[in-house]
Amino acid sequence: MWRERALIVLVFLFHQIHGEDACPPSSCGKITNISYPFRLKGDPQGCGLTMYELSCENNITLFSLYSGTFHVKAINYHNFTIRLLDPGLQQSNCSSLPRYFFSPSNFTLSYQPIPPYLLYYRPKNTSSYQTIPSIYRYYHTEPLVYEHIVFLNCSHPVTGNPKYVDTGGCLNWEWKGYIYAVAGDLIAEEFEVGCDVKLVAPTSWWGLDTNTYSYAMMHTALLYGFELSWIPLACQGRCAQIYNCYLNSSSQTLQCPDEGRAVQVKCFA
Repeated sequence: MWRERALIVLVFLFHQIHGEDACPPSSCGKITNISYPFRLKGDPQGCGLTMYELSCENNITLFSLYSGTFHVKAINYHNFTIRLLDPGLQQSNCSSLPRYFFSPSNFTLSYQPIPPYLLYYRPKNTSSYQTIPSIYRYYHTEPLVYEHIVFLNCSHPVTGNPKYVDTGGCLNWEWKGYIYAVAGDLIAEEFEVGCDVKLVAPTSWWGLDTNTYSYAMMHTALLYGFELSWIPLACQGRCAQIYNCYLNSSSQTLQCPDEGRAVQVKCFA
């Protein structure tokens, strides 16, 4: 295992120094900056990492994640994020739904020491920030925006609970009953008797930072997509302890607290 980690670090450092010259960026449709750690299918061997391989179909950049294939909407090399869109969602069609069921548990640390992607939460307040595991706090001084939208099928109308948003006739599933959508966390005491969770989908749209939702707003949020980060990979070999490596969003640098001082490392482009 240590040999594999050492090899990843060496490959990463090599690309930091030589990657831009040895492997010019690839492009597909609107995504014109495909470079390390990503690669486009068909790129020369040694350009990018295979676990980050993208494909191009009909001028649409695609990325396979778990058992699904997602549209790539943007890659940001300054904050180490890629934004993905579920292909089941359609513009100006509020009845369209995500094909894939995703929840925060898909992006935990339980599967491998440093997963290729981590999903981050933006805390509602300072106290909730302290409840996030330390690894999430270290990688981002300002954790990435992430909310999930929960679709429920209820056997009766839900009244008096503003979190339950009526889908307004947009969704006409085969289920009997009433269909509601909830943005964000749904704690136990808010879960209505007679309601079943049918779908959970992520979004990184800032517009959901409010307590007044409409289903049209939720659908817009889903169409924006969701962001994932490869900061764990970028941080390998940076600091004495990888969990101390974090992104300072103001200076756009990776930093390592070192005996009370920050060691700044410029992000690669």
